[in-house]
Amino acid sequence: MGEPQDQDFFEAEAEASDEPAPPRAESLRLENEAMRIAEALVFASAEPVSENFIGDRLPRGTDVRAIMKRLKDDYAGRGVNLLQVDDHWAFRTAADLSFAIRRDDTEAKKLSRAALEVLAIIAYHQPVTRAEIEDIRGVQTSKGTLDVLMEAGWVRFRGRRRTPGRPVTLGTTRDFLDHFGLEELRDLPGLEELKGAGLLSGRIPPNISVPLPIGNDDLAEDEDPITQLDLEELGLLTPGGEADE
Repeated sequence: MGEPQDQDFFEAEAEASDEPAPPRAESLRLENEAMRIAEALVFASAEPVSENFIGDRLPRGTDVRAIMKRLKDDYAGRGVNLLQVDDHWAFRTAADLSFAIRRDDTEAKKLSRAALEVLAIIAYHQPVTRAEIEDIRGVQTSKGTLDVLMEAGWVRFRGRRRTPGRPVTLGTTRDFLDHFGLEELRDLPGLEELKGAGLLSGRIPPNISVPLPIGNDDLAEDEDPITQLDLEELGLLTPGGEADE
């Protein structure tokens, strides 16, 4: 009699194994698979990857932000961290390990004090015009200083102010956030931290207040968008619309 009972037991186990996984287990499986896909997409890209790009490649209905936050937690404390840059994501070397991979002979040339001051003012006061930068610094700002910041990819033309002369407004870029390890502009350090780091010199008025930067790329109420004619005037496009090499 024992043998049939054993057979019945194994048949019951086999039937149980064919049953669908519990909803919770299936949910975890799908979430883990979504994390693997997101991880692969970010790892394969040299530039920060947008959440929209990731979401287009995940199953419909996936909470992309929740997936990325969990993946970020998984990489916390490792040699490589997953960092949020605005609404983009990128893998970067852990900040406390930069000494281990930095080579003095390959370090980028440091910015001048003037360039650092201008960069700090643009970051905190954007959208800001060149004349407004000069008012804050108390000295003229050379075109070369702005050119250096733009060549570095940290500063861009935002729009044109709706004031006489329609001056161009300046703002920072996503590359600026990425380079300095900031998720958003609201993560910028305070005034005293900037002074301690040497980003602001004694020429800055003692009663200056550091405003809270806007957190998006939307144009301000007093800004107009940059047009093709504006780009040609600024030397960013050649006449006819061709990009200036």
